Amino acid sequence: MFKHPNRNFGLDCIRASAIILVVLSHCTFILPQFNSTITDGIRLLGATGVDIFFVLSGYLIGGILLNKLDCNKTAFKYLFHFWKRRWLRTLPNYFVVLSLNALLILFLGKRLLHEIWLYIPFLQNFFNPHPDFFTEAWSLSIEEYAYLILPFVIYSLLFFFKRVKATKVFFYGTLSIIIALFFFKIQFFLYAEIDTYKEWSSQFRKVVVYRLDAIYYGFIMVYLVSNHSFFKSNRKFLFLFGLFLFVILHLIIVLFGVMPQEYKLFYSASYLPIISLSIALVFPFFLELKARRRVIKLVTYISTRSYSIYLVNYSLVLLTIEHFFEPSILALILYLLLSVIFSEVLYRYVEIPFLRLRSLLVPR
Repeated sequence: MFKHPNRNFGLDCIRASAIILVVLSHCTFILPQFNSTITDGIRLLGATGVDIFFVLSGYLIGGILLNKLDCNKTAFKYLFHFWKRRWLRTLPNYFVVLSLNALLILFLGKRLLHEIWLYIPFLQNFFNPHPDFFTEAWSLSIEEYAYLILPFVIYSLLFFFKRVKATKVFFYGTLSIIIALFFFKIQFFLYAEIDTYKEWSSQFRKVVVYRLDAIYYGFIMVYLVSNHSFFKSNRKFLFLFGLFLFVILHLIIVLFGVMPQEYKLFYSASYLPIISLSIALVFPFFLELKARRRVIKLVTYISTRSYSIYLVNYSLVLLTIEHFFEPSILALILYLLLSVIFSEVLYRYVEIPFLRLRSLLVPR
């Protein structure tokens, strides 16, 4: 079995928690109806599971980029190396599952999306709501463009600011892009019309230009942890503050029914950045987290399969089960079982072989 280098148990915990939240939220769609407030709360937490993935991805990938710059690897050839390693990690699974979704649609006798070609360059939700096909792909588009746009901006700035320390360019370049992206959010507030949470989620939460900053908060946090001892020496306080912020915000939303159609400015400009910030604040604490060997094995297992689970669990598994079964405990068990089996197959026979290939073609 392929060995993942430099794993951190605490960050694996964060990744495992994120995919568990996503799967739990999807479980509510195939269970018989129960308390609507609890259902809404679980689905809201499932949405934040993706935000956790975004910030964690930014922290890890931003850390790789920051390390390159810290070692004075500022030529564009190192950026291309960074991109090639990233693409060999994410694209094989994505295109396999995209193909399987297309085959499944044809098998079920439905019409294939005319704009399916947009999924190849990840343009299906760059400015517009994501199509109702392979819906998990919305977050992949955000990640792919996040790692194209900001790293290119940083390396371009290094060309013009050769006397400035590269890691400083990393930080201020990231901060500048976050501020620039804020104007897209204000534009949404001024011109978009939304009547429900679902419309806000479709038109804003899942659109690339409004969500790139979620990943860049991870960039900011990895820089701060690497360069300022405050974030290590005060990790417990930051953890408690981040957790408090995350929990209180969602309790207020669920208990008082704070919805986008009534609080449009808050949902356009504040909600998602606050969530990203609260998530980023817990990272210094989790970096030092320890556990027993059995717990580490379980968390590592879930964490390493999380990308595959994310790709297969909804469009391929859940929607197919919904096509043939009514909501029930049996449907739930079948959903969980098939998600585990299909993700394991994808992990073993697609993800691992390409990670091995990456180690040969584009070594660290």
